[in-house]
Amino acid sequence: MSAQANIVAFDGAATPVSHTLVPVRNSEVNGVTQAEWRENITTIPVKANVRVSTTMQTLKNGIIRVMTRCEVPVMEAVSGQNAAGYTAAPKVAYVNTVDVVGYFSERSTAAERKLARQLAVNIAGNISTTVTPSTAGVVKELIDDLTSAS
Repeated sequence: MSAQANIVAFDGAATPVSHTLVPVRNSEVNGVTQAEWRENITTIPVKANVRVSTTMQTLKNGIIRVMTRCEVPVMEAVSGQNAAGYTAAPKVAYVNTVDVVGYFSERSTAAERKLARQLAVNIAGNISTTVTPSTAGVVKELIDDLTSAS
C-alpha cells in the first residue's frame, strides 16, 4: 500500500484550476478499506470543500468491489442582509457527486484491471487515440493493484 498523500488535480473549468486535496483519514472496518481526502480551503466551511474517497471490499461471492467517489459541494449564494442587518452564514446548497465503481474477480490480474480502467477512462474522456496510461495515483493503485492508501 502506498502512503496516503495529497492529491492534486485540475477541474474542467474554461480556465482550469488546480485543486489540492489533503489526507483526512483511512480506516478498515468489517473488511471495507476506506481512504478520504478533502480540499482544505479555510475561508469556507469544512463540509463545503471538495472531497474524494476510495473504498475496497471483497463481496460475499468473492468479487472485489472498488469505488472512487468525488463530491463537489455548491454553496448557496448569499445576497446581502435582511432589514435587521443580519447576513445569513453561507451553507451548502447541494453536492454534485461522481462515483467510479469496478468489480473484479479475485483471479483477475493487474494487467486485466488496468485494461478495463484505461478503456473506461478513455471512453469517459472521449479519447480515441493512443494515450499513455497513468502509472501513479490513488485510482490507478486502487483498481490495478487492489491497494488503498494507508
